[in-house]
Formats: sequence, C-alpha cells, structure tokens
Amino acid sequence: MSASRTSSSQQTASADPASAAPPKGRSYGRGARILSIGIASTGLLTFAYFSVASHVLGGGEAKRVDLLWSVMFVIISVIYRPIEQLLSRTIAGRRARGHHQHTLRVPMLIQASFALLFLALALGLKEQLLDVFDHNEALYWILVVGTLAYAASYFARGWLAGHERFGLFGGLVLMESFSRLCFALAVAVGIASGETAVALGIAAAPLVSLVVVPAAFARRTPIPVAQGAPITVDEADAALAGPGTEGVQETAAHEDLTLRRGGLFAVWVSAIMLSEQALLNAAVLTVDATAKDVALAGIVFNVLLIARAPLQLFQAIQTSLLPHLTGLEATAGHEAFARAIRTTVLAIAAFAAMVAIGLLAVGPFFMQHVLFGQDYEYGRWGLALVGIGMGLHLTAGALNQAALARDRARAAAACWLAAAVVFVGWMFSPVISEQVLRVEVGYAGATALLAAALTLLYRRGAPARAATIAA
Repeated sequence: MSASRTSSSQQTASADPASAAPPKGRSYGRGARILSIGIASTGLLTFAYFSVASHVLGGGEAKRVDLLWSVMFVIISVIYRPIEQLLSRTIAGRRARGHHQHTLRVPMLIQASFALLFLALALGLKEQLLDVFDHNEALYWILVVGTLAYAASYFARGWLAGHERFGLFGGLVLMESFSRLCFALAVAVGIASGETAVALGIAAAPLVSLVVVPAAFARRTPIPVAQGAPITVDEADAALAGPGTEGVQETAAHEDLTLRRGGLFAVWVSAIMLSEQALLNAAVLTVDATAKDVALAGIVFNVLLIARAPLQLFQAIQTSLLPHLTGLEATAGHEAFARAIRTTVLAIAAFAAMVAIGLLAVGPFFMQHVLFGQDYEYGRWGLALVGIGMGLHLTAGALNQAALARDRARAAAACWLAAAVVFVGWMFSPVISEQVLRVEVGYAGATALLAAALTLLYRRGAPARAATIAA
C-alpha cells in the first residue's frame, strides 16, 4: 500500500512538473522584495546616521567616525562576509538537492579562526590603530568589540540566506541600522554628547540585531499535503526535488563541505571582499594620508556614500540571488540561470541611469546644503561619474554571484584584485591634481574594468554549463 501511494505521488509529480516550480519562483521573488524593503530602509538609516553625525560633530570628529566605519567594514567584509556567502551557497545547494540537514561545524570553525586572528592582530597593532584614530582609545576599543560582535551577525545572515528566511534577514539588518542611528540621535537631542557616544552605535548595532535570531530557530512553517499530514519547509524542499534526482542526491551526499573546500572558498571570497572594500575605502585612506586639508577625507567618504548606500541596498539582491542561482545550478537549466542574471542587470542599468541624471540635476545642492552641511563645492559631473560607477559596481556584484554559484570563486577573485590594484595605483598618480575628482574618475574607471572582466568570465562559463547539462 505504501509503495502504491509513493508511485502515485511520483506519477503526479511527473505529470505536472511545473506545479512545483511556481512556488519556488514565487518564494524567491517574494523573498527578494521583502529583503529589498528591509535593506532599502537600512541604506537610508545608514545615510541618516552619517548625516546626523556630520551635523552634531566637528569636522575632525566626524572624520574619525568615518574612518572608524571604514576600517571596521574593510575588516568585517574581508573576514566575515565570505562565511556568509559560504553558508548561503552550501545550504541552498543542499536544499535544492533534497537535503535538510546542514552541518555548521566547518563554517563555524573558519569564522572563529578569522575572529581570533583579528583579535590577535588588533592587540598586537594597538599603537598603529591608535594613530589612525588620533590616539582616541575609546574608538580603538569600539573597533575591537564591534568587529568581534559582527562575527555572530554575519554567521546568522548566511544561515538565514541559505534557508531563504529573507524576512528575518531584513529584520536583522534593519534592527542593526536603526539601533546605530539612535546613538547619533541621542547626541542630536542632547541626551549624550561627543564622538564616543556617536561611535558607540557602531559597536552596539550588531549585538542588538541578534534579537531576531531566536525567531529563526523557533519558526517551523508546516505545508499541507494531499493526505492532510503537514510537512516542514525543509521536507517540502526535498519533495520538490522530484523523481529522478536520487543520483544527484547520492552524489551530493559525498560532497559535504570539508575544511579544505570551505577554507579555499573563504580565501577567494575574502580576496573579493578586500578588493571591493579597496574600491570603497582606499580613496578615503589615501586622501587622509596625503591631503593637507584634514577634512578632505570626510568629503571623499561623503562622495562615495553615493555608491555605498545603493550597494547596501543591493545586498538584498545579492543575498537572495546567490542561493537562487545555486539552486538553479544544481537542478535547472542554463536558460533560467541566464534569465535571472539578465533581469538583474537590466534593473541595475535603469536604476543607475536615474541616479546619474539626478546627481547631474541637483547633486551638488543636496550634498552641500541638505545631507552634510559642509562648506565644500561638489562638482556635478564628478558626482554623476560616481553614479555611473555605482551602476557598474552593482553589475559586477550580480555577475560575481553567478561566478560563486558556478564555483568559480578563484577566477572572480582575480578580476576583483586586478580592478582594486588599478584603482589604488590611480589614487597615487598625479594625473588629476584635484583629489576628489581623482577619486570620482578613478572609481568609475575601475568599476568599468571590473564589470568588463566579470562579463567575460560569465560568458566563458555559460557554454561550459550548457554543455554539461546536455551531456
């Protein structure tokens, strides 16, 4: 009787293979929209945090807070974001093949190793880091505590992304940005005072954001089946794999994540993250080291916020895109994979065009008089270049997710490292003497180079993938 019922259910699935696909597509689209709302709000709140900080602090104090943020996010992006990507890709790939048990031992070991390595280096380089913050010891300890706290936050993000719990993911990052803004607002209304009070929000935010994690483990959504018995979401994912996937599942069972495979993936993604942070933060650091005007690094930071805020928003697309593409790579065809990338890139192009036009029209006025209130004349053409570079950067991010889904992290890392080296070299060149304009031109050029290299990598991978499926 049991065998008959199993056979009947398999025949039903075979007769209507499309019946399982729409829920998956709807789940991805709905999850991406929910996450976009959460991270869009996060981007706006982050922008508001630095805007309020620039109004309540002096130029030198605001610059130190900007540097604290820049240094911290270079570090956490390089050492923690790879584990987020590793967890997301691994869990999504196993779920697509019908598995619902995912070992976390290897990612946790890599994450803990990175955190301990950071702590050892931070303690050993304390004097050098104090020099960065003009010997403000409070900012140094905020850097140390905040960086360690983000280890848990990014691990939770990877787990949530892999399980496509995008609502909770959005809640986590929204809680983080809102709690950080509260510290700046406390100074603005007179409850607290000084740069240390503003900067404390950077360390407290990742800890506060973890309040959403218990909800992720407590929630198990039942899905009704024809016989009336509920099954869990993970069991439903296994069922959606459908008949004929036993060989794939058996192969995947022997491809569990090992320390070597996970470590290599983390190393290459760390190189990608380091290169991305170089594109966003190297200009702030080089200008701070070479400019006679101590506030000029803060101006450069403000200009690159034009790119940073949409990039933070685009994390919603990247976060939902990687597990989606990984699932397509495991179970679907090349056309579905290509369609997801094509749709994403077209949306990015439309968004970047609107941003560039807006910056040409009103960018200097808003930057000087509305957002930051600093006495600096921003150039509209330079701002528009940053807007174009932002679009190219977002495009590179989408193509990067395609490379990671296809397990081509090493080749993608080479593209990112080349673009970063070119950008840093440009920042030290005397071709353009005005440093802010040099940043704007260099950022647009480096992101154009990066997008072109990743496009070539993507096109080279497409025929190979199609040939594999055909075989």
